[in-house]
Amino acid sequence: MAGKQDKSAAKEATKARRAASRERRKQIFEAFKMQRREDKALVPLMLAAVLGATAVAVVAGLLLKMVWVFVPLGIAVGLLLAVVIFGRRVQRNVYAKADGQPGAAAWALENLRGRWRVTPAVAGTTQLDAVHRVVGRPGIVLVAEGAPHRVKGLLAQEKKRIARVVGETPIYDVIVGAEEGQVPLRKLQSHLMKLPRNISTAQVDSLDTRLAALASRGAAMPKGPLPQGAKMRNVQRTMRRR
Repeated sequence: MAGKQDKSAAKEATKARRAASRERRKQIFEAFKMQRREDKALVPLMLAAVLGATAVAVVAGLLLKMVWVFVPLGIAVGLLLAVVIFGRRVQRNVYAKADGQPGAAAWALENLRGRWRVTPAVAGTTQLDAVHRVVGRPGIVLVAEGAPHRVKGLLAQEKKRIARVVGETPIYDVIVGAEEGQVPLRKLQSHLMKLPRNISTAQVDSLDTRLAALASRGAAMPKGPLPQGAKMRNVQRTMRRR
């Protein structure tokens, strides 16, 4: 009985993997078709990569009298280069379309590779300016997007707020944009990856927990004095509902 169940589970897992593989291939093909329509240089560049690598392999094979070894290797390298070119140009196209859109920086941060803790929109304005918090091995990175004259104030306020609870942990601030001193959206991920590693993975987890607790305490009650005549039991009832 257990053997039949194991075989059934294995078949289901195989079907799921095949379905996922088909879905990935479909997505890649759709992305290729879309990119080819918008990027006329894509196919020529990919072909040039394959033909160029193959030509180099043929020459090397003739010189060393090992054409049968070098030609397949050259084709494989050419195909790999073509895939890299495709991926890079798709990524550049995606970032170009997202650049300047509200929430673009948050989208880029949430696609960071590695053990980063991203909390979008820890501060913001009604004009859709926002500050996002990232916790990682460098420490804390506050990433702002929006009008520079507004987000600078947001960054300063958020930095002051969290500095009370993070001790000596480094706090970096970044403004996403194309002006001097800003980081372009397409370079945001690489900018964060190049920051020095100042704290351990365990410290990252502890820091993220403390900052989450700070946020929940700050959201527990609205800032400012209670309205005149407000009764404490009404406040307590509101807190219980939350």
